[in-house]
Amino acid sequence: MNDDIFEKPYFSEEMIFKSVPAQNEFINLAKEYARKYSLDKAMPIGSVLVNKGDIIGIGANGSDYHNNHICERVRQKIPTGQGYELCEGCHPKNHSEQKAIQDAIKKGNKTEGTDLYLWGHWWCCRWCMNAIKKAGIKNVFLLEKSEILFNKNKSGNIINRQFDS
Repeated sequence: MNDDIFEKPYFSEEMIFKSVPAQNEFINLAKEYARKYSLDKAMPIGSVLVNKGDIIGIGANGSDYHNNHICERVRQKIPTGQGYELCEGCHPKNHSEQKAIQDAIKKGNKTEGTDLYLWGHWWCCRWCMNAIKKAGIKNVFLLEKSEILFNKNKSGNIINRQFDS
């Protein structure tokens, strides 16, 4: 994936995203977990944390806050990648990356040197990047062409059809 072509809402000099094909078992697990457990039906996202081929943590994004409340970010027309802390439903604690890290820690697993597989997104916000760095995660893997598939601003995206076929 060429990061120069697609400007991300947040970019970290230290993190280089790697891509994997749709057949990758861990990206598929992240997809299935997002399908089953994400509470954000517009942008379901799943993360799988892997250590030496073993799954040590898993998470899906969302909370039920938006079922009963208007999203403060939407109300204020805040751009993607900004203001997550302003809305309980969008808060970084509800992001799949952070939930996967917390799941691993809760299970007594060490996160240093692990790999994170992220399905349903094409970048990580600064809060998740900071959590990834703090956890010592070595690599973040995205689905090939995720910069198009999960980018609301790109033609050819699959948003609202992520689970078709």
